[in-house]
Amino acid sequence: MTAPLTPSQPPHEPPPHDPWQAPAQPSGATSPHGYEEDGPGMKTEVRQAAVIMVAVAVGGVLLGLLWMWLAPRVPLISDGKVVYLKDTEGEQAIGVDGTFTLLSLGFGLVSGVVVFLLRKRGGIPLVAGLALGSLLGALLAWRVGIWLGPETDVVAHAKSVGKGVVFDAPLELKAMGTVLAWPVAALAVHLGLTGLFGPRDPEPYPVP
Repeated sequence: MTAPLTPSQPPHEPPPHDPWQAPAQPSGATSPHGYEEDGPGMKTEVRQAAVIMVAVAVGGVLLGLLWMWLAPRVPLISDGKVVYLKDTEGEQAIGVDGTFTLLSLGFGLVSGVVVFLLRKRGGIPLVAGLALGSLLGALLAWRVGIWLGPETDVVAHAKSVGKGVVFDAPLELKAMGTVLAWPVAALAVHLGLTGLFGPRDPEPYPVP
């Protein structure tokens, strides 16, 4: 006589509940951090980053106008044959670069803070959009200052004003590296704020 076998678990019965197992989420649900599991969350971030890039870049128009208004003028004079600096020992040319750099640092500070306040969660697309938008804005500001500043054709300008008349040299950057001041400042401020005040990842459950 044989003893009855212990009934085994049916083949299709789900395993016992594991208290450490994360609850299943329905399809299309978002994670606790707001990211969609199936991918559209990244598409949304890319779109938002593109909007931020354009908005920051457009700010370059204001930077260019401020640079044109605040930058010192470099005086030139012509003797009818040659155009030369009226003040050979002047530091106006250095002041032009310095004004652009200081204004760019200020714009970087403001844009970094504003972008952080709008999107505290951060993310690689957002940082890339901020960096690219800042660089494009700086380049746009440089061109706007040249376009709206003093006449760029120095020879024609000297002929139009006449011999011995002082006129302003066109705006120009002697050190093109100054266009990096805005993106560097924006990234430094944004990453610093994100590191200090950004959301933290949840602590993992302890392993028993």
